[in-house]
Amino acid sequence: MSEPLRIGLVGPLPPPSGGMANQTLQLAALLQAEGCEVDTIQVNCAVRPAWAAHVRGLRAVCRLLPYLARLWRAAGRVHLFHVMANSGWSWHLYAAPAIWIGRLRGCPVVVNYRGGEADTFLSKSLAWVRPSLRRASALIVPSGFLEAVFDKYGFTARIVPNIVNLERFSPAPPAPSGRGLRLLVARNLDPIYDNDMALRAFALVAAVHPDARLVVAGSGPLRAALERLAEELGIAQAVTFTGRVDNQRMAQLYREADLMLNPSRVDNSPNSVIEALASGVPVVSTNVGGVPYLVEDGRTALLVPPGSPEAMAAAVLRLAADPQLAASLREAGLSRVRQFAWSEVRPRLLGAYHAVLRPQPTRIATDR
Repeated sequence: MSEPLRIGLVGPLPPPSGGMANQTLQLAALLQAEGCEVDTIQVNCAVRPAWAAHVRGLRAVCRLLPYLARLWRAAGRVHLFHVMANSGWSWHLYAAPAIWIGRLRGCPVVVNYRGGEADTFLSKSLAWVRPSLRRASALIVPSGFLEAVFDKYGFTARIVPNIVNLERFSPAPPAPSGRGLRLLVARNLDPIYDNDMALRAFALVAAVHPDARLVVAGSGPLRAALERLAEELGIAQAVTFTGRVDNQRMAQLYREADLMLNPSRVDNSPNSVIEALASGVPVVSTNVGGVPYLVEDGRTALLVPPGSPEAMAAAVLRLAADPQLAASLREAGLSRVRQFAWSEVRPRLLGAYHAVLRPQPTRIATDR
């Protein structure tokens, strides 16, 4: 193709700085640096008029109608849509309309599905999802976990990993000796991320290491409840809730941490774990969803069962008592994370784009 590739990138943008929003923002910049023309169609624009944002139902309508208009216009000028997709209402309100509008206007659609709840969502909503997904030109996912989930429901997915900025997320010099243990949680304060578990695990760690400190970096509806829990556990003075953190500040928080905790109940290929590995920070995570596809227990991270603060605390204490193990995880993590650099992801993503621009369609659904 002699002219620049024109891509309609459909997805959320910060704020808030969630994993998908950060990936959308980062991908737009990287594609533009490759010479592509990127038209970003934001799915989480501010609602106008502002008062409608507080009226459930009306808020969705006020956001959806301008979004559909932007999609329709963009489909007439781009070569393809790249749709950042997730489960639940996000699929129905944003991903499915992008697929159908692309189909109607002859614009190929690459669905980039990222939700850790894919299996539950598909099991309940397959009859609604299948007609749309069959009309997409390609399905890409960031992990072998989601590849297996979609295969279970008869769809062929291509793995294109998440991207990490290895210049921004890089190891810090060794921490000064004698400093108390510094732990970090980098998930939004939503139920599926089970920050309760991290707080309860930290309380057990603090009983052994009274000078330990925990930073909870993220925003969400559970902040007040989590602050109350920290008070009840007697650790409030040792816990800092940062609120919303942008990508630049997040890199600094990793550099200040000794360990990162990922207490999720549901997960796919969490950017927070990838960023921690890139920052040389050992990870203790629950072994849910795609996490075991991302890291190997005892080699690149320590994995524990979900909902078990005791197991998470034991893993933290093990690493605190065994600097050699922590160093081994750090080095293996730094090696593992290289596959998420743009130089590695770029050929996979551009290959997916060029495949859908060929005359013959790409089949993503089997007859299962």
